Amino acid sequence: MSALEKISYFTEEAYLHYEQTALIKHEYIDGQIYVMAGASQSHNLITGNLFFNLRNAKGKEECLLFASDMKLRIPFSHSYYYPDVMLLCQRSSQDDDYYKHNPCFIAEVLSKSTQSIDKREKLLNYQKISTLRYYLMVDSTKQQVDYLQRDDVGDWQRATLEKDESLIIQCKDYQATLTLESIYEDIKLPLVEK
Repeated sequence: MSALEKISYFTEEAYLHYEQTALIKHEYIDGQIYVMAGASQSHNLITGNLFFNLRNAKGKEECLLFASDMKLRIPFSHSYYYPDVMLLCQRSSQDDDYYKHNPCFIAEVLSKSTQSIDKREKLLNYQKISTLRYYLMVDSTKQQVDYLQRDDVGDWQRATLEKDESLIIQCKDYQATLTLESIYEDIKLPLVEK
């Protein structure tokens, strides 16, 4: 019989302090920390394309855009995640130099090791953020972007971005357009045809 190991739990404060000096990133879920895996070339290029297209949009003066290294704090689930791309157009007095609240847009680039977490755990937590209007799940192994969009009455709608379709991202005065072509620019991946 193997020896039992004690499970260590971290307070949010201990996690935040630890994360400032850690050599690798960790996400935090209700007392537990989880090491973030390294990203593939496709993952990095997709993240860069998303960031570039959102950065060059109209109305960005009031918004903040982050890629990969800014934590998102979700107080109701006692969680901190590192979204691949996060757009905030509403500032919060609870924001910090190391984590933010109230995003209107989040994109996660899926990999084999993260897709089940991104499609279940994060999806459920992200949908409860009152300011969030868009959640993109971008595949890094094939050209497929599934997304959720909150409508004007607060209900979530789900869709897949098609080849000749444009997704208009609107948060307050901010507006950007994303297409499969712009998300996967310079990346050779198969297109998923329906």
